[in-house]
Amino acid sequence: MSQPTLVIGSINWFRYASPQSFYPLAGAMIPWFAWAAAVLCAAGLYVGFLVAPTDHQQGESYRIIFIHVPAAWMSMFIYLVMAFWAGVGLVFNTRLSHMMATALAPTGALFTFVALWSGSLWGKPTWGTWWVWDARLTSELILLFLYFGFMALQAAIDEPRRADRAGAVLALVGVVNIPIIYFSVQWWNTLHQGASVSVTSAPTMAATMLTGMLLMALAAWMYSIAASLHRVRSIILERERGADWVAQGRVRP
Repeated sequence: MSQPTLVIGSINWFRYASPQSFYPLAGAMIPWFAWAAAVLCAAGLYVGFLVAPTDHQQGESYRIIFIHVPAAWMSMFIYLVMAFWAGVGLVFNTRLSHMMATALAPTGALFTFVALWSGSLWGKPTWGTWWVWDARLTSELILLFLYFGFMALQAAIDEPRRADRAGAVLALVGVVNIPIIYFSVQWWNTLHQGASVSVTSAPTMAATMLTGMLLMALAAWMYSIAASLHRVRSIILERERGADWVAQGRVRP
């Protein structure tokens, strides 16, 4: 019985489930996403720091949101994507899915650290302290530990398949922390302000502020894709080094 194929237009997308086929595709996509990240970041910083008006309550210190909020969004989104690929790999035993999950973890950890660090910079002039054991901050810190735990667990197990399965279980269990982070300001009485941007209500900020923040969020998204694709190519070469296409040097950029 022939395997089902997903064909959109003239492209058979299942073909790229193979590390050998995905490797050159990833290489071709990296420059596009990297340049998009650079352009969007430049535009977002320009709007956020030079065009957006000064906040009437927080003054100039509020501009940290153009770094903090996109980083916080990406920290949660990347974890969900990482857990998705880990789950796909666990269920269907697909090598590339586990590689994608492994490639996403460092970038997710980076954005989580940036969210915590920038939040501390914002908290000092706003709350008068660098850190409080606030529900939002504490659950975001737990997210950083989940990323570290995922990477450490995989590194501690020598056999890649066992490492992938163990990491996938941890990633899936950790998903429960994402809604806790998102809804923490609604479920508990916290110092952290509520969401200024929501899918269910109009934004509570000036249009230029929202534009700058969305541009930075898109820049972070493009960077995440470029960095993860670059990292997954390295993982493919490391894990597939015994394959003929790698051993014989048939590695296209």
